Amino acid sequence: MRVVIQRVSEASVEISGEVHSKIDHGLLLLVGFEATDTDADLEWMASKIVNQRIFSDESGKMNKSLMDINGEILVVSQFTLHAETKKGNRPSFIRSARPETAIPLYEKFITVMEKLLAKTVKTGRFGADMKVKLVNDGPVTIMMDSRYKEF
Repeated sequence: MRVVIQRVSEASVEISGEVHSKIDHGLLLLVGFEATDTDADLEWMASKIVNQRIFSDESGKMNKSLMDINGEILVVSQFTLHAETKKGNRPSFIRSARPETAIPLYEKFITVMEKLLAKTVKTGRFGADMKVKLVNDGPVTIMMDSRYKEF
């Protein structure tokens, strides 16, 4: 499981020209799954994300978590996070989970996040052609991979 975490002052997802979801201060998560991902990967990732101290405190230091600031989350599925680019010029997505595997993982990840945050998590629509808009705050962008926890 790979996630690109972007601290945002606002973010939204448009589908077919209409705003599907929108958040203010919080995190935009671009999430990609592999067929081998498990519930343990989802739970580890969700816990790490909501507890990452990447929001500024009163001194301007990154000492506060999403939980501390009561921020929002927007989760967008993105199978291209598992692109293999080693050979040639056309990315291969062979490591990305197929929809029959990825959709349940995506839905469970959202459920785990909602349970941790005790609030609704905003989402994109799995498999849709989405236009993602964001104002990256900082900018702060972090990449996490459940296979390479030290990454």
